Amino acid sequence: MLGENHSLINEFPEYQDIIAVLTESDEVFAKDAKQYNALDKEIRTLELNGAPVDDEAMHQLKHERAILKDALYQRLVDAKK
Repeated sequence: MLGENHSLINEFPEYQDIIAVLTESDEVFAKDAKQYNALDKEIRTLELNGAPVDDEAMHQLKHERAILKDALYQRLVDAKK
């Protein structure tokens, strides 16, 4: 669905506490989470505003978001152990 919010908190609400802790205590996690959320916002903005972006560029943005999401999820799982 266009314009759907895929922010880290929305994607992993069960990890909300861990996200908050890691954002405060882990600079790398905080930087990656910030980049992930910025990418998600950029994608939503492009989708909702019908901005002129070709399919390949949109695919690349979504691919980058997916790679970051996977890495962040793995960090969350590891931190929960």
